[in-house]
Amino acid sequence: WVNMADAYEEVVRGTLKIKGVSEGGVKKKKKKKMLNKESIEKALMAQKESSVEDDNNTKENTKKDARTAAEKAFAKIQQERQAEKILKKASKSHKERVEEFNEHLDELSEHYDIPKVSWTK
Repeated sequence: WVNMADAYEEVVRGTLKIKGVSEGGVKKKKKKKMLNKESIEKALMAQKESSVEDDNNTKENTKKDARTAAEKAFAKIQQERQAEKILKKASKSHKERVEEFNEHLDELSEHYDIPKVSWTK
């Protein structure tokens, strides 16, 4: 017959310890904030230039690109569209997007509203 209290003698008591954190809570990474549209455009241009240089270096240093001309053109256009999409999203703040959405909802007809149900009136 084993005593039930013996089964719990090895239990560690106290607060939970989070790995990698000493004395305190979890530290969150700070978000990087772009100041304006011009800085975003500069960053994108620098990224494009570095990717072009990387492409030139990789072509010289490594084996040939096995993609067809159409595949290369497709990838290039996709990168351009993605850059445009990023610029479009970065051009408006969250507050501006919410205001625009609220204006859109105000323009909708009352057809979509839930009608008031009352048995007395």
